[in-house]
Amino acid sequence: MAASISSPSLQLQFPLTRKSPNRNSSPPLFFRPITRASVSERPSLSVPPVAPVELPLHKIPGDYGLPLIGPIKDRLDYFYNQGRDEFFKSRIQKYQSTVFRTNMPPGPFIAPNPQVVALLDGKSFPVLFDVTKVEKKDVFTGTFMPSTELTGGYRVLSYLDPSEPGHEQLKRLMFFLLKSRRDKVIPEFQSSYARLFDTLEKELATKGKASFGDANDQAAFNFLGRSLYGTNPANTKLGLDGPKIVQKWVLFQLSPLLILGLPKPIEDGIFHTFRLPPALVKSDYQRLYEFFYDSSGFVLDEADRLGLSREEACHNLLFATCFNSFGGMKIFFPNMLKWIGRAGVKLHTELAREIRTAVRSNGGEVTMRAMEQMALMKSVVYEAFRIEPPVPSQYGKAKRDLVIESHEKRFKVKEGEMLFGYQPFATKDPKIFERAEEFVGDRFVGEGEKLLKHVLWSNGPENENPTVDNKQCVGKDFVMLVSRLLVVELFLRYDSFEIQVGASPLGSSVTLTSLKTASF
Repeated sequence: MAASISSPSLQLQFPLTRKSPNRNSSPPLFFRPITRASVSERPSLSVPPVAPVELPLHKIPGDYGLPLIGPIKDRLDYFYNQGRDEFFKSRIQKYQSTVFRTNMPPGPFIAPNPQVVALLDGKSFPVLFDVTKVEKKDVFTGTFMPSTELTGGYRVLSYLDPSEPGHEQLKRLMFFLLKSRRDKVIPEFQSSYARLFDTLEKELATKGKASFGDANDQAAFNFLGRSLYGTNPANTKLGLDGPKIVQKWVLFQLSPLLILGLPKPIEDGIFHTFRLPPALVKSDYQRLYEFFYDSSGFVLDEADRLGLSREEACHNLLFATCFNSFGGMKIFFPNMLKWIGRAGVKLHTELAREIRTAVRSNGGEVTMRAMEQMALMKSVVYEAFRIEPPVPSQYGKAKRDLVIESHEKRFKVKEGEMLFGYQPFATKDPKIFERAEEFVGDRFVGEGEKLLKHVLWSNGPENENPTVDNKQCVGKDFVMLVSRLLVVELFLRYDSFEIQVGASPLGSSVTLTSLKTASF
């Protein structure tokens, strides 16, 4: 992870845990790194460098409409009249530009200033990661910030700019947590998700179908408690209530941005116009806080050493675990199953063969070394992150006057303007990816790995790492690891599966209709 702080990268640091019927192990392979390459000593002709063509400078198209009316009209278009993707596509066509001005929800009366400059291509979008150019203070959820009453009165790490006091210490604390518990991740994931698959199989046998969502929520929350804190939530006062409490708490933060399926006058007139009172979720939040405070003593001791209060540290641990990690697994796992399920039996068979072969050749155990040998599996996970990143929106406020480039044009942005990027348009940019709208399982195999710099789900490129100086996700490697583990465990257990897909306020709703038990 963060190289500047002896980063606790999760890669290649996890123990052997899963057993397979074939226990023949292979001796480890060692490769001497290539430190130099010979070149011909014959003189070569020098070719003068070609000067880059400077793109024309344009005024940013679009407008914000009349005060109050413009933001409300854009909000209604975004949620109801057009829908999110069509909202952006129609404006790209109208302005013949992937950079334009618009209002972003929620607008009145929650966000005092909904005006943004939208960046909707893979070339302009990455400026949002450059903290020398954009400020990331209080923009985690966009043009509004939820009440700090929902986070114990603290502005937690996700809302801090790297230049602010506390950002470095809090990010170091998260690195410490991940590094200190890395040995527990694989075995606890296998244990938690073995129970999930058992539950799904029983439900499928009795009902003919099985909902992945609720079972995944419980498995994910239990896994996080056990792997990161050494505590099974089910054995505490929290019991099995954790996932439902987290969902309620998240609703109070994100309701201005969600489609809940309620009648439009109620949904827009209440949830998109006014904040839900934090007092209504205070007692539930306290139950979560007490669980984390009781379970994270070793992390809170490290917070003392870093000069953080134990209280502030605990609220940040709760947020990172419940909002970031649990929220990511809740959204991304069903989305990933959706894309893999739709890809069909051919891809499933190739994944099963690759995964089982690699595990058998590594002593019948799931290890980091074994997973590094699964090129197709890794590519499939990257492709799922590319085609439907779990966090679709990114924001940043220009720190100074900037010039931003799309593929065809340059635009001037003034200091203080809010920049907004819709990530799925950046990661499905047809000027970067062939068949950009298609799920291509082997896209990132071999030479395709060069495209990883355009996979941006973690608030930074996939080929870069989080540090205390940037805003890239602390758990980037952790999230990638558990996503790979889900695919590995799935295809160690099953040859193939079939699904039905529905809508959900967060991600997709996936129902399993068939699980074909492993036959080879």
